[in-house]
Amino acid sequence: MKVEFAPLNIPLARRLQTAAVFQWVLSFLLLAEVCIGVLLLLIIYNYWFLYIPYLTWLYFDWRTPEQGGRRSNWVRSWTVWRYFKDYFPIHLIKTLDLDPSHNYIFGFHPHGVLVAGAFGNFCTNYSDFTKLFPGFTAYLHVLPIWFRCPLFREYLMSSGPVSVSKKSLCHVLSKEGGGNISIIVLGGAEESLDAHPGKFTLFIRQRKGFVKIALTHGAHLVPVFSFGENELFKQVSNPEGSWLRTVQDKLQKVMGFALPLFHARGVFQYSFGVMPYRKPIHTVVGHPIPVRQTPNPTSQQIEELHQTYMDELKKLFEEHKGNYGIPETETLVFK
Repeated sequence: MKVEFAPLNIPLARRLQTAAVFQWVLSFLLLAEVCIGVLLLLIIYNYWFLYIPYLTWLYFDWRTPEQGGRRSNWVRSWTVWRYFKDYFPIHLIKTLDLDPSHNYIFGFHPHGVLVAGAFGNFCTNYSDFTKLFPGFTAYLHVLPIWFRCPLFREYLMSSGPVSVSKKSLCHVLSKEGGGNISIIVLGGAEESLDAHPGKFTLFIRQRKGFVKIALTHGAHLVPVFSFGENELFKQVSNPEGSWLRTVQDKLQKVMGFALPLFHARGVFQYSFGVMPYRKPIHTVVGHPIPVRQTPNPTSQQIEELHQTYMDELKKLFEEHKGNYGIPETETLVFK
């Protein structure tokens, strides 16, 4: 394999962008394990004056990810996130104004491999979110397992993510007077295994819990499609039925998260590595679907609203795909 190295005369800004994304990828892949290792070393070497206060505090703080989290504007404003956003770059596009007197659920699609678009747009202060949606607070809901990792959970919450548990969603969407937005990556870990360039496979047909919660709280539904999300990485071929996909599916069911074997470019060369490609991400926020609060929705009401959501999501994709270089013949595949 011929290795294509990066030129030496790359502008400093681009090098800083690469460094910003590299630390983000490493944080995603390794930081939780490092934090667990640090805590274990403190215990093994009996630094009780460090780990006992932390574990005591952790016991009382355990439910915070389900109670709105603990975001830090200081962390969200780190300059590193500006370079992170500009690496791809990441863009947020609004199609219609939202009424801040309501609460909303944004269904984010597709998952991609590392959900870079969702993080860049909703977990940093360098996106256009506050300008496009004044009066709103965005909460990106992620797998609860991340908040069970000591030390790492504090860093994660500082950027704004909260748990995707039912209690967490209900907490966010129960705000009187509106103004809260729950962002849910509806395809989840399972969808990441189908995040191949040029593919638009969404795991949505059996995802109906968010519809029931929307009805229960009267939260309006908004489909969101992030064009370019699946173009950031390549994956080892894993068609359904293959031995690799079988192993990945079993691991995902056991651990709760998927293990896509992804690759793209490196830090100093463009031929291999875990750095994402420099591909633009355009996250398009669709039109809201009004939802009337129904404390005890019936199965029929859930099915009807779920179908309406899928129809609006498909409409959003069809209306905007031409703007981002997607052939007219391509369409969404719902699983």
